Amino acid sequence: MTTERTAGWAERAVAEAEATTGHRSGRLSPEQQVLQRIERARQRAPRIRESRLTLAHGAGGKATHSLVEGLFVEAFRNPTLEALDDAAVLSVGTGRLAFTTDSYVVSPLFFPGGDIGDLAVNGTVNDLAVSGARPLYLSAGFILEEGFPVADLRRIVASMAAAAERAGVQVVTGDTKVVQRGKADGCYVNTAGVGVLERPVTLGTAQVRPGDAVVVSGPIGDHGVTIMLARGELDIAADLTSDTAALPGLVAALLDAAPGVRLLRDATRGGVATILNEVAQAARVAVVVDEAAVPVRPAVTGACELLGIDPLYVACEGRLVAVVDGAQVEAAVAALRGHPLGDGAAVIGRITADPPGMVLLHTAFGGTRVVDMLVGDPLPRIC
Repeated sequence: MTTERTAGWAERAVAEAEATTGHRSGRLSPEQQVLQRIERARQRAPRIRESRLTLAHGAGGKATHSLVEGLFVEAFRNPTLEALDDAAVLSVGTGRLAFTTDSYVVSPLFFPGGDIGDLAVNGTVNDLAVSGARPLYLSAGFILEEGFPVADLRRIVASMAAAAERAGVQVVTGDTKVVQRGKADGCYVNTAGVGVLERPVTLGTAQVRPGDAVVVSGPIGDHGVTIMLARGELDIAADLTSDTAALPGLVAALLDAAPGVRLLRDATRGGVATILNEVAQAARVAVVVDEAAVPVRPAVTGACELLGIDPLYVACEGRLVAVVDGAQVEAAVAALRGHPLGDGAAVIGRITADPPGMVLLHTAFGGTRVVDMLVGDPLPRIC
């Protein structure tokens, strides 16, 4: 934005708040009035304003939410879909199943720490795991470009098979399509998954309460930055690998140790910041994050500073975000740290009642700022 566009924005927000609410600055602080204006804007029904899709519509942030809620949810509306969880929880007879699907278009196909194959398996397995389910079966659909090397496809499939074995799932059905040269960028993969809920747990934003704690299972941003550097478009060298991993074992350890787990999410597109905004808005609570407590590797911090992006928005593929009853947070963190995939777990924030729908960050410099949902697409095609 230009200086002319941004100058006086706070004063204009205060004036608008006073005009619409009848409150004068003596009753509401300027900061409260600005937050009130943001909250009113967020309560508007999502709608797509663009006539054509952009890459931002796939980034997991505001544009994605407008697309999903303003188009797909509106068209297919039903109570299960409206929850917008990582997996749909379905009652079948006397039991409960979780069902999810995801598509993978990562570029490059092979990167330090993984490839599109194990990413596709781990991503779908994790969506099932954070719903509280034990993953059982996957489908695999391949869209392949004419001329794609068979050796590369063999390598991807072998990686998927190995990842499925590690996660304890089976690929039981699938589909293959080949399109004309130049129409698919080599290889796209879709996976769907089914799991069974064996614990009497109900996870979701409806369970979140003021006083709960926010926990991450380890350093954030590794995957997104690894993908960006692997493209070779930037003259930046860093000793980083993707954190892609299957999380069912970690989730099981957490749920066994802390029955007060309210919600679990894997921090993929849009990163931790997007998850926290989804929680705050859906549960009508505030999330207050301590910047100094957020675990980020120095190499990720350095790369993000050079790229001008915030690690909170960078995707992970082997990290989860948990909202836990504040009285059980020590047991939850201990359980996570006792697992190889959670040894860097940390409490990064708390749930409060006010201001509802907002995510606030206490910065390392002693200030406080709003952490809004991602607007653009700083790291396209990271999964």
